[in-house]
Amino acid sequence: MAAASSSSIAGTGLTLLNCFSSSSSSSSSTRCRTRSRSVTMAVSTDQKPKTDKLILRKSEEAFAAAKELMPGGVNSPVRAFKSVGGQPIIIDSVKGCRMWDIDGNEYIDYVGSWGPAIIGHADDQVFISNSLICPFNYSIAVCLFILETNSFQFQLLLTLQVLAALSETMKKGTSFGAPCLLENTLAEMVIAAVPSIEMVRFVNSGTEACMGALRLARAYTGKEKIIKFEGCYHGHADPFLVKAGSGVATLGLPDSPGVPKAATNETLTAPFNDFAAVEKIFEANKGEIAVVFLEPVVGNSGFITPKPDFLSSLRKITKENNALLVFDEVMTGFRLSYGGAQEYFGITPDITTLGKIIGGGLPVGAYGGRRDIMETVAPAGPMYQAGTLSGNPLAMTAGIHTLKRIKEPGTYEYLDNITGELVQGIVEAGKRAGHAICGGHINGMFGFFFTEGPVYNFTDAKKSDTAKFAKFFWGMLAEGVYLAPSQFEAGFTSLAHTSEDIKKTIAAAEKVFREI
Repeated sequence: MAAASSSSIAGTGLTLLNCFSSSSSSSSSTRCRTRSRSVTMAVSTDQKPKTDKLILRKSEEAFAAAKELMPGGVNSPVRAFKSVGGQPIIIDSVKGCRMWDIDGNEYIDYVGSWGPAIIGHADDQVFISNSLICPFNYSIAVCLFILETNSFQFQLLLTLQVLAALSETMKKGTSFGAPCLLENTLAEMVIAAVPSIEMVRFVNSGTEACMGALRLARAYTGKEKIIKFEGCYHGHADPFLVKAGSGVATLGLPDSPGVPKAATNETLTAPFNDFAAVEKIFEANKGEIAVVFLEPVVGNSGFITPKPDFLSSLRKITKENNALLVFDEVMTGFRLSYGGAQEYFGITPDITTLGKIIGGGLPVGAYGGRRDIMETVAPAGPMYQAGTLSGNPLAMTAGIHTLKRIKEPGTYEYLDNITGELVQGIVEAGKRAGHAICGGHINGMFGFFFTEGPVYNFTDAKKSDTAKFAKFFWGMLAEGVYLAPSQFEAGFTSLAHTSEDIKKTIAAAEKVFREI
């Protein structure tokens, strides 16, 4: 399938989302990504998206310049607005649940840096009397640097305590290339929180974590074949770019050029929520399956929850066949509950991958699992994996203080309440206006599709009216609400979102639904 031409946008970032709201373990959500069956979902761009209320002149100028400097003008494809038409807004600063573009437009943010901003951006406690507290008598230059990183992609999203801790860490140095005590501290917190993790290895991204986890599973089992699910995304490593979900689907690419066939020969795929298909794969490949790799709640083909007993059935069949079960919790870890999706659903995998929240907005990733498995990793064992900046003190510090904050009582109850109100309000408003729509949430993660539903897998998600979503996206942006620029990406709330923010968002949705 060819990428989109200038007159149409092929595909959209697939956000699979369940068609019911839930805070119980019986109705959960799963995130998946699909690749070789990415679908061309054309969104006409012959007409410029309606942005009467938005002045985007500076964003347009900046993006035009960016396209001469970076492929497509962005450093991650979904940021390019390919699935909704038009061009991206260029962000200047963030605070709480708000973001401002370089033209001065203000938005309520439901992307949250794609998940890490669970406590909100640049928490108000950082500021007293409208002035930045520069802890430990640090220089103005250091404080301005911290503010600047808040304003752009790092988005430290932390309290005064985190800001102070980062300042203190920066004074000591940003990277040692040697062990630091902070690694022990964050490792202890992760091990205490996540049921499956007895030992952990820190890396620098979710992609790197999944790469390490896959190599580890193959090394430990001595087998090579893997099972992944259509629509599930596990980073851009070659073996995973098979039916890989939102990023690839957004661009309308069935596969990524540059991935050799040999890299994916041992990758087998099944529809998400289809356990019978998994059984057939095991039967056809007896004794050859090393690992079943999945997102326990799909977020990259939208927000999709597993059917009852799906995860437990996977746990059972992997044990029966001496295969490992890996939960990719880069998105769901510390978001669905403090112990992640595995704690929420009560299913313990062999290996878990993490990212996003455990770095507090700084680049980070991790994979961990049973001690006997993790001791296969070098230098304890023969499976090699390394990283220059792995466990760097800045990322460890941000992660430590973010986890401290979200461990406080009431965190997940609050997220469940505001997110449930948001999804229910949007879905009901859409139905009242005569639109086919369904949606769901688990605590601070949510999604909705422009289809009647239910949505159980990538095929169901593809029934969504992506052209209508594009109109809805731009309408909401004009009303000051920033959603993921794809029908096929999950959304996120934070502790910084208030009931008033939710009410404003629902009111905006009601208006936009009437207009489209």
